[in-house]
Amino acid sequence: MSDQEGARKGKGGTVFVRVEVCKGCSFCIDFCPTHCLEFSHGYNKKGYHYPVLTRPEDCTGCDMCGQYCPDFAIFGVRLKDLEARQRAATPEPLIPSQP
Repeated sequence: MSDQEGARKGKGGTVFVRVEVCKGCSFCIDFCPTHCLEFSHGYNKKGYHYPVLTRPEDCTGCDMCGQYCPDFAIFGVRLKDLEARQRAATPEPLIPSQP
């Protein structure tokens, strides 16, 4: 797994955590309006617990976690925005124009 991992998806949103960047400050957990994040039982390479999405059904993807993270180690995404980004990133076949 890379150090940027997608958590389980909720019905409205999900979070992505850059595990090795996290310093375990808990701002994301403390300021989550739906209280869907908790510290993992595991540690990153620096010895810090990192956040995990424990109640994915409550995640709205509001990105409050990302706004409070001083190290940009987490961000929330609304599923509809994520799906739109994925569609935009998928190139459509090019059709040569006819003069």
